[in-house]
Amino acid sequence: MKVCIFGVSGVALGKHNVKDPRLDEADRLVEAKKKVYAQVEVVGPEEALKADAIVTTADSRLELVLQDLEFVETRLARNPAPQEAAVLQKMKAALEAERFISAAGITADEWATTEAHAFLTAKPVIVGTADEVAAFDTLLVRVLAESGVICFLTVGGIENRAWPIKRGLTAPEAAATIHTDLLKSFIRAEVIGWADFIAAGGEKQAKHAGKLRLESRAYVMQDYDVVNFRVNK
Repeated sequence: MKVCIFGVSGVALGKHNVKDPRLDEADRLVEAKKKVYAQVEVVGPEEALKADAIVTTADSRLELVLQDLEFVETRLARNPAPQEAAVLQKMKAALEAERFISAAGITADEWATTEAHAFLTAKPVIVGTADEVAAFDTLLVRVLAESGVICFLTVGGIENRAWPIKRGLTAPEAAATIHTDLLKSFIRAEVIGWADFIAAGGEKQAKHAGKLRLESRAYVMQDYDVVNFRVNK
């Protein structure tokens, strides 16, 4: 996942850990050789259009709005087709009200009439406070959540690890983020929900309490599920 910083100073570009305290808690409860946070790639404003999400400040959010407004006005000046023009006008109204395009209520059919990739504020835009930006790797927990990304956990042995996935993926699709071969060889997922994991005091305790569930290929992963994938060898 790429995260663009826009108008944010003091943050190094490159790989950043998403320091979710839930992984810290899991690492306290289950022994493993190392702890591996989810990671994102932080990029600068020049890569904003290629990023999956944008982090900005209250002082810089208006600049994002103005960049999109300038682009929309330029497109409208070129007399686009009526359907596209109607969508652009809808965007223009939102931007002139200093709202992001993502909040303009544009439908999938309306997006199909224009070039969605060209708009900065159509992406998830997270406006961080000064304190949040100062603790940037912790702010990334909110960035993931507001970008439709969740994590699942694998625990014990070599590592306790958080794996980021798009919300809505099934268990086999999640397994494929570990290794693509697991998608085809998937048999089932052994899942402990996060709340049950914490309430029981760890993986073994949750199993003894009968909180481990066997889930099929149709199971949709939930945030911070603790999971073990069973596959054909």
